[in-house]
Amino acid sequence: MSNDKEVKVHVGTKSKTIHVDYLARVEGEGALFIKTHGDTVEDVKLKIFEPPRFFEALLRGRDLSDAPDITARICGICPVAYQMSSVYAMENALGVEVPEYLHQLRRLLYCGEWIESHTLHVYLLHAPDFLGYPDAIQMSQDYKDAMQRGLRIKKAGNDIIALIGGREIHPINVKVGGFYQLPKKAQLLKLVEPLLQARSEAKETLLWVNQFQFPQMDKHYECVSLFHPDEYPIARGQIAATSHLKISAQEYENYFEEIHVPHSTALHSRLKTKGSYLVGPIARYNLNREKLPPLVQDAITEIGFEKQCTNPFRSIIVRALEILYACDEALRIIDAYDADYLPSSVALVKRKAIGYAATEAPRGLLYHRYRLNEEGLIEEAKITPPTSQNQKIIEEDLFEFVSRNLSMPDQQLQHRCEQAIRNYDPCISCSAHFLKLTRQNG
Repeated sequence: MSNDKEVKVHVGTKSKTIHVDYLARVEGEGALFIKTHGDTVEDVKLKIFEPPRFFEALLRGRDLSDAPDITARICGICPVAYQMSSVYAMENALGVEVPEYLHQLRRLLYCGEWIESHTLHVYLLHAPDFLGYPDAIQMSQDYKDAMQRGLRIKKAGNDIIALIGGREIHPINVKVGGFYQLPKKAQLLKLVEPLLQARSEAKETLLWVNQFQFPQMDKHYECVSLFHPDEYPIARGQIAATSHLKISAQEYENYFEEIHVPHSTALHSRLKTKGSYLVGPIARYNLNREKLPPLVQDAITEIGFEKQCTNPFRSIIVRALEILYACDEALRIIDAYDADYLPSSVALVKRKAIGYAATEAPRGLLYHRYRLNEEGLIEEAKITPPTSQNQKIIEEDLFEFVSRNLSMPDQQLQHRCEQAIRNYDPCISCSAHFLKLTRQNG
């Protein structure tokens, strides 16, 4: 582990280049590059150096049934998202639609992931930024009760994943066509009491984060998320955008593209007709707020939260709203569940086809495409994660924020840049000290 800092200054001019390299407790490597001329920011780059994982290559030649277990390893925090996207894409290729009770059980599993992932972000990664602590460990000394509350909520989500998925990390009970084994109603009912407590404490979390002080920033994003006419979107629906786009997952690559930029190993995604766009909680909320149930709508009214969120620093409030929603939705699904004597999966007939799917990971839209041969072997795989889709918009936020705050003291600017990046909960933000920023006047 090391923190290497390189500051380049153009002596004798008003130009200044700040190039900060770092390696800390993150999933991959990154750097922040800022170039200014006088009072103008000329360039900002968020450099991501995550080594290639080759998951798409690893999938080639494997049977379609292997996809859920392989894709789950892409992320330890949100394995369900990758599993769900892969199984729905395979079922799309095979022309299979699972019965509603299986879809609802998958939705419940996904709720567990939203709960644990969002709670991890709110309490351990993002709250310290707002409360002035370098990390959650030091914050917990003064906010012991809050941290214990967060751990209880997270455990409620983990328990859902462990029961339905077979274990908390990289679940093993998910398969194309359904599940290997269904839980009994009596087992699900054991989750009710912890979820009731979690729902109550999610409301407390919402009230807590709503009191934070938020830097001023107002951006009207091109939001992209799933949209479903009858439910807050998780694993089905059309892909929608602020510009009134509504398409199927099959049409995704007609409207979105990935490009390589020299400073990052993560591809940048863009909407072909609009450029950068936003995925994640704010995008889901802005496009689907009306689909939230009465309990969450009442909470929105109680805190006076805006109908359209345009300040990325307030994303922590939207995540708290989604924790509350996921707890409430999980309780609804458990109450309605009645599949003790129903099949755990549907039959599959392998065929040559292409399958498409998009679901809503905690961090945003996740797209999968697979091409299968006659034997059901994967010939090609394409996976577009939320972090790569948001990388360009993160850079734009940093450019705008630094442009407005060049006179800010070094330490404060460093803190705010870290906070601006963590607004998006990117996979590389799992560090207490995301950036070390050094500035020197020319």
